[in-house]
Amino acid sequence: MLTSWRRFADRCPLLVESAFLLLLLLITVTQSVRSGDGEWIVPVLASTAACGALLWRRTQPERVVVIAALCTGVAGGNSDEVSALLLLPVVVALYELAVRNPERIARAYWAAAYALVVLPTLLPGPNDQPGAQTAVLSAFWTALPVVQGSAVRARRAYLEAVRTRAEHAERTREEEARRRVAEERVRIARELHDVVAHHMALANAQAGTAAHLLRTRPDEAERILAELGTTTSSALRELQATVGLLRQSDDPDDAGDPLEPSPGLARLPELATAFASAGLHVCVAVDGEERSLPPGVDLTAYRIVQEALTNVTKHTTAGTAEIRLAYSNDRLTLTVSDDGGALPHPPAPSGGFGLVGMRERARTAGGSLRAGHRPGGGFAVTAELPLPT
Repeated sequence: MLTSWRRFADRCPLLVESAFLLLLLLITVTQSVRSGDGEWIVPVLASTAACGALLWRRTQPERVVVIAALCTGVAGGNSDEVSALLLLPVVVALYELAVRNPERIARAYWAAAYALVVLPTLLPGPNDQPGAQTAVLSAFWTALPVVQGSAVRARRAYLEAVRTRAEHAERTREEEARRRVAEERVRIARELHDVVAHHMALANAQAGTAAHLLRTRPDEAERILAELGTTTSSALRELQATVGLLRQSDDPDDAGDPLEPSPGLARLPELATAFASAGLHVCVAVDGEERSLPPGVDLTAYRIVQEALTNVTKHTTAGTAEIRLAYSNDRLTLTVSDDGGALPHPPAPSGGFGLVGMRERARTAGGSLRAGHRPGGGFAVTAELPLPT
């Protein structure tokens, strides 16, 4: 029933407002006539003015409270008694004021309205209702809408705060989801770049070396071609593992076969052997006591070394490269350097992401990376990665 009335009020607000004010006017005017004892013109006019002022209670609630209280006070001072029905315009005006303004403002206007209602009834006139009764009755009926209106305002503010927090939480979740998706895209793109660039560059170097040795040293060329098959198979396995991360389900029952473990520095000898078949001699030097690394740092260090050696193969004619691992208490410093080669190398196409990817990997692990030409020739990549203490 209540819901039906609310729907009707939402559909026909003007009709409901008019009916409400007419009913209020009828009640207050009837009360003024009954308590006027023959002198009812002034109370009726004052009550009519008080009800008419309610038309602006939503746009100018402060002024409407003052006008309604003043008119009600005049009507009460010219009547036999001040009843609750006569105070209805003031009650409505104070409720609207309390709903739309802070509590301190509502209390201040309540005090003013109370004084405007009570003081005229204390003056000599036809009102024969005891002053104490008028004061108590007026205080109760005018304080009630202030209390109720303040409670409604607090409830609305609470619901608005809840709605705002819910919207903010939803927006934050969406932004966090987009951020994580972007980070995952960058991570997968970096993995694919490292896998494809490394193995393709290595396969290209091995094919070139095999073609060079095919006539003069066929046995050596055959060995390199066999290693070329191993390189391509390794590339396919790593690509399958990387793409498998995209296809992996969160459901343990749908996980399928376990993925290949992530590579780490333990595979440096295998990596050096692969580059040796492409004509690049790689030596590994270790300073300090070797330590087991966290999986993320281990993978980052391996990928940086892999990409740095790939760049040596792609961009230089160097025959040797050195990997130096320096362990300290709180960090691992790895350096990949080459001698630059004796012959100039054709410039590679620009726009690569090798150095960018290495820097991103180092930053992701909480470290840093720098790269540049060496004073004596060649190129060096140095990465510092933090280690747990």
